[in-house]
Parts: sequence; C-alpha cells; structure tokens
Amino acid sequence: MIIFSDKVYLYGLLIIPILWFYFKFRNARESKRISEFASPNLLQKLTANVNVIGRKVRMILILSALALFVLALAGPKYGTHTIMVKRKGVDIIIAVDTSNSMLAEDNNRPPNRLTRAKYEIASLIDEKLKGDRIGIVAFAGDAFIQCPLTVDYSAAKMFLDILSTNLIPVQGTNIGKAIEVASKAFKEKEKQQKVLIIITDGENFEGDPVSAAKEAAKKGIIIYTIGIGNPAGEPIPMRDANGNLIGYKKDSKGNVVVSRLDENTLQSIAEAGNGKYFHTSPGGKELDKIYDEISGMEKKEFKGRLMTVYEERFQVPLIIGMILFAFGIFIPERKRGK
Repeated sequence: MIIFSDKVYLYGLLIIPILWFYFKFRNARESKRISEFASPNLLQKLTANVNVIGRKVRMILILSALALFVLALAGPKYGTHTIMVKRKGVDIIIAVDTSNSMLAEDNNRPPNRLTRAKYEIASLIDEKLKGDRIGIVAFAGDAFIQCPLTVDYSAAKMFLDILSTNLIPVQGTNIGKAIEVASKAFKEKEKQQKVLIIITDGENFEGDPVSAAKEAAKKGIIIYTIGIGNPAGEPIPMRDANGNLIGYKKDSKGNVVVSRLDENTLQSIAEAGNGKYFHTSPGGKELDKIYDEISGMEKKEFKGRLMTVYEERFQVPLIIGMILFAFGIFIPERKRGK
C-alpha cells in the first residue's frame, strides 16, 4: 500500500495531459503553416532529416519525468518498520466549571463563559501541547472525569466539544470536589510534573476548596486558577434553539440571578496549590501563559510504545525522473547523415 505525505501535490499531475495537448496543438499548427508556403514534394525534401519519432519520444520522456517529479514532491511511502517512541512531558488536567453561571455573557456579548473556556483549551491543545498528557474534569455541584489523561489530542478535543451545562444534574459550584476528583486522576506516584488548571467564575457554594488545594499540593500537584467573568456581576441569559435572547435566569423569588467572579477565593486556591491566579483578558491567552511557565518544569519520561512508521520512498520517482529527463533532452531533433 502506498501513502503520500502531501497529497495536495498530486493535483500537479493534471498539468501533464494539458501540456501533452498543448504540444500536439502547437506541432499541428506549425505543420499547417509550413504547408501553406511549400508544395508537398518540396516540404518532404526540406523535412527529410527531421527526427519525427525522436521528437515524440523526447516529449514523452520529458512529460513522464515531470510526472515523476510531482510524485516525488507528494512524498510517497510504502513498506513499514516499527520503532520504540519515548515521550517526555507534563501531566495537565483542566477542570472546567459547567454550572449554569458559566452561561453568563460578560459585557453582554456572546460567546458565554463556557464557550470561551472551551475555545482557549482547544487552542492550547492545538498550538502548545507536544508530548504532554492532558485530561479534562467537568464540575458543577459534583465533578467527574470527562477525559482521562491522554496524548490522543483528537480524542481530548472530542470530549471537550461535548462539555455543556447539562452534563452534571447537580447544579452549584463545588471547586473542592473538582480538586479531589482531579487529584485521583493523576495515577503516577511521582510528586512532580503534575498540574491542575481550574477555569471557573469562582462562585464556590459548597465544600472547602482551599483545604482541598492544600491536600493536592502535598501530592505534588501544582494548581493554577483562571477566573472567567466580571467581579461586578452579569445576568445569565436564556436563549431559544435559534440563539435568540428570551430573558434572564431568575431565582425562586423571581429575582434575576447575577453571577459574580469571586477572585479572592481563586487567589486563595492558587496560593494553597503553589500556583498562580489569572483573570481572563480580552485576548484570552492565560492558558498559554500558564503553559509557558510550566514548560520550564523538569519533564518526566513516560513509558515508550511501539509505533509503525512508513518508509520514505520519494527517492525512487525522483531518480527515475532525472534519468528520463536526461535521456529526453539529449535526443536529437534531426537525423544524423549527409
């Protein structure tokens, strides 16, 4: 089975038949023009030493060489061998608040807090992670592991996409529970290279998150917190299936619920977890800043695994193409003789 590294180059093969018809058309037009100025007998004498077959062979060889050059650019691979791949990196778990307050739209502009958080996590996975394992914990009034630690970034993004405020039936915000669940997700016994990032609006209603952060720190887990939202408070919009605003969430007394960012709690959690607190900015690069900071940590080497690797074979069409091209340009256009 042959595969290609850059299949887009294969579209270059379309130019080969175009060039073939162009040369055929040009030769036919030249023959017609010449026939207009000479009789058939004179034309036969004048073109007696023209190497007609040689010209056709030359064109075929040069066009074949161009086709082989295109194939070489596409990077053909066939034949495989196995190699042992060892990975170095950091274990990162991101705990994402999925409570209803994350539906608030700061400054009355979409997207909501949860959508913004998901976008930033996806950017981190795509642009920063190289060999690091990532896991996702969803939490509200309860918490569970949405995605276990993995280097399969495509799978991690799939689990990230389905995060919503409907995942956890128990509403509220229990950051302490999220820390406990995340701590259990770190299965390795080492007390290094383990990072927990909590993204929330910080309105903790249950448990003692600071005590949970201190316990996690004893296990070598560094905790960073990212506060997403407005300390002044924002209402929680309610939208229909088409995304149209139909009102704002109200409590049992009919009052509009206002979600406020609790920065003091998040700062205390980060301090207890030997990490730092960040407040989301319009650019939304807090996760990048955290990764740049933890990338300086000593990376541990994880258990290697066997991978099947295809052999590069671009040399074959490249060499054959060069040979055909060389033969083509040296074919004479005229016959040898007197």
